[in-house]
Amino acid sequence: MTDGTGPGSRARGAIGRFASWLDDRIGLSAIMPVLRKKEVPVHRHSFWYYIGGMALFLFLLQIATGILLLFYYRPSAEGAYESIQFLMAEVEFGWLIRSIHSWGANLMIFMAFVHMFSVMLLKAYRAPREITWITGVGLLFVSMGLGFTGYLLPWNELSFFATRVGTEIPGVVPVVGPFIRDVLRGGEDVSGATLTRFYALHVSVLPALAFMLVALHVLLVQRHGMSVPPSIEAEGGPRRSMKFFPQFLLRDLVGWLAALAMLAAAAAFFPAHLGEKADPFAPAPAGIQPEWYFMFMFQTLRYLPAEIMGIEGELVGVGAFGVVGIVLLFVPFLDKPKGPDAKPGKLWTWLTFGALAYILLFSYLGYTFDPNA
Repeated sequence: MTDGTGPGSRARGAIGRFASWLDDRIGLSAIMPVLRKKEVPVHRHSFWYYIGGMALFLFLLQIATGILLLFYYRPSAEGAYESIQFLMAEVEFGWLIRSIHSWGANLMIFMAFVHMFSVMLLKAYRAPREITWITGVGLLFVSMGLGFTGYLLPWNELSFFATRVGTEIPGVVPVVGPFIRDVLRGGEDVSGATLTRFYALHVSVLPALAFMLVALHVLLVQRHGMSVPPSIEAEGGPRRSMKFFPQFLLRDLVGWLAALAMLAAAAAFFPAHLGEKADPFAPAPAGIQPEWYFMFMFQTLRYLPAEIMGIEGELVGVGAFGVVGIVLLFVPFLDKPKGPDAKPGKLWTWLTFGALAYILLFSYLGYTFDPNA
């Protein structure tokens, strides 16, 4: 028998006193009842609830690996390429961290697209979740901006000329276009000033904006809970659910571990390449292409004629994508059933399928396009 004064008991007592001290100042105990009370609907579409958490995990992983890369990266035309070369060749596991960061960026944007389309098809943007949708679309746009600005940072041949093409596109917009292009580039052409600006956007401005949107998005999800699709609501009957903590959260963690394992495997078997250092005076290599998530837009601009009804074709394309982006933000306000008992229509469902088919088709055409044909 023991009198409760052994080393183990004293250690538990010390931990208990520290936990009590911390709880008095932070109020951690108030969070647990909220977590235990929160429930997640269970139905045949419940799988899609995990995609948003997966995108969040990948965003946090990008922040963690990006911070590690910052210890060695030098944001200048003279040192950027060499710093990454040193990181990959000399720093222990530097190649692995950079490869996970590169693959993670692609997977994060992919998950953001999947999450957006699943929300549209399940109509999870319905009232009172309109602002949740707007913050989610904003996060998709910011993620694509992070991908675009990060693409230039290695300062290699491919990223240099792809950025030159990408930053040229806003220049077709009348009046403000050339100004936007020059602000992005820090001058009339892509240079070391462009690299510095993209670095600032990539590691400071866009992450700060993403953190604010993520915080608001997660807060709204907690406020309104998970949406139940109209098809499930129409079935009636008792609705099943599971506790968010620990059941749903543990399932989320399994998905996160699977994503991490997949990224580690991709980084090990297909490590990120550096290529040749950018030379602004060299001719552009053949086959310059944007990242896959811009390919459908890039290919659309390729197919447009020089003029459409007297307007420059590229301007029509850029304007059309701008309008689509604005419409996407306001989908919850455009897709509203008429009358209190009206059911959601099928128009936006078919538009969603059409948009998905368009993106897949034009992305495929972009990768099989022969400029000499």
